[in-house]
Amino acid sequence: MKKVGIVMGSDSDLPVIQKAVDQLRALEIPFEVHVYSAHRTPVEARDFSLSAREKGFGVIIAAAGMAAHLAGAIAANTTLPVIGIPCKGPALDGMDALLSTVQMPSGIPVATVGVNNGANAALLAAQILAVEDAALAQRLSAKRAADTAKVLEKDAGIAARL
Repeated sequence: MKKVGIVMGSDSDLPVIQKAVDQLRALEIPFEVHVYSAHRTPVEARDFSLSAREKGFGVIIAAAGMAAHLAGAIAANTTLPVIGIPCKGPALDGMDALLSTVQMPSGIPVATVGVNNGANAALLAAQILAVEDAALAQRLSAKRAADTAKVLEKDAGIAARL
């Protein structure tokens, strides 16, 4: 099975990344997590991107706040799918990171999930990998069924209470 590479621009992004890690573990998907900054460690971020395919990665998740150039910097150096997670920063409530992540130039796509939505980044990564992994596709289907059952259980509880 291909691995998911997770890169965060700062260790302050760890609470967001933890949600992705939890989802990947639940789905039994191997991953690696690194702290590389597009601005403070550009060589390391570039080297990671350039070698990711050869090292067995199938998707890369990149989380960053504020200027949020990390996902774009990673995507510029690989043809693997890159999923950006814009993270809330001290100003603009994450809107700056969202716009920086989603507004990529033509030719360098980055899939973008909602602000601080590490869980959805992991699920999207899993769906990408499941295109060629039937066992993973089954685990995703089972998760969806379990999520559906939880909602229907809550529905029945509300209906009984009201």
